[in-house]
Amino acid sequence: MLRYFISIIFIFIGWSLGLAQESNNSEDEVKDSLGYDQKYGLRVGIDLSRPTLSFLIDGYTGFEIVGDYRLTEDLYLAVELGNEEKTQNEDVAQSILYDYTTSGSYIKLGVDKNTYQNWFGMNNQITIGGRYAYSSFSQTLNNFSYFDSNRFFSPDGFVLGSNDPIEFNNLNASWLEFVLGLKAELFSNIYVGMSVRLARLVSNNDPDNFRNLWIPGFNKVTDESNWGIGFNYSLSYFLPLYKKAKKKKKKDSESLE
Repeated sequence: MLRYFISIIFIFIGWSLGLAQESNNSEDEVKDSLGYDQKYGLRVGIDLSRPTLSFLIDGYTGFEIVGDYRLTEDLYLAVELGNEEKTQNEDVAQSILYDYTTSGSYIKLGVDKNTYQNWFGMNNQITIGGRYAYSSFSQTLNNFSYFDSNRFFSPDGFVLGSNDPIEFNNLNASWLEFVLGLKAELFSNIYVGMSVRLARLVSNNDPDNFRNLWIPGFNKVTDESNWGIGFNYSLSYFLPLYKKAKKKKKKDSESLE
């Protein structure tokens, strides 16, 4: 279900890019100016995927604030701040081995480069970028069982170890992300966006007698790999702070004549 929802978002954003391009292209045909002012400023919004997942997935809550600041014509300083909490369990042979809750916050800092060739006056983006991310969190082992090889007393193989929660605090992890994203201006200064992220753990501070199985901002951690995949889709508002004049390329000027 979630996969189809993501596909619909991609189609919607692609349609928005095409609609905006068609509208601006018709306006460009009557322009005879040699330049125009580009807007520079701060764009701030929220990630809509985490409230959606909070509604769809039991035991999960999360939110994320997204933002970027335009440094040059095609380079943006980007940041994401978020908080997540997730309760889940590990099953072995259809028996619950342990149940745990992870809760914490994270920050991601990096840059995005716009690779989309806008028509005259457009502000849509297809970006590639990178992030350095850091997460600070805690884990609570809510309960656990252990395997008992004596099947006379333990026919199911697992015996309850404890129902007393065990807390592991002051945990942290860091990772790098490669980000592929897009943003479309639906209305004046109002943007919808989406990104897909490929992450690689750099550090992971495991607790004593346990390990980090899920990291806020990174998602699931496995023994086999330090790689992870994530995504977000956002709604944001761009606050113009100042403008810079952009000279149109010669071929663009000639195409309007």
